Amino acid sequence: MKRGRQYNRAVGLEYRAKDEQAPTVSIKGDAVSADQVVRIARRFGVPVVEEPELARALSLLQEEEEIPEELFEAVAIILHRLRTAST
Repeated sequence: MKRGRQYNRAVGLEYRAKDEQAPTVSIKGDAVSADQVVRIARRFGVPVVEEPELARALSLLQEEEEIPEELFEAVAIILHRLRTAST
């Protein structure tokens, strides 16, 4: 296992399709807390996708804030990839 800080930034999203609302930022972390966010996500079986540019843009949002329209396509691609990988 790699020691030291591995991730500079981590952002968790929550999306409930039935609510017909945009995904929201559920958690975010920088530096050491980013590693903790990723470690906990993996421990609980939450998929981790490494997209540094998108993470940087999402990290500017507040927790519980909906993602802006200009990020819809990038997030939709990731959600689609995760959905098709799990089937």
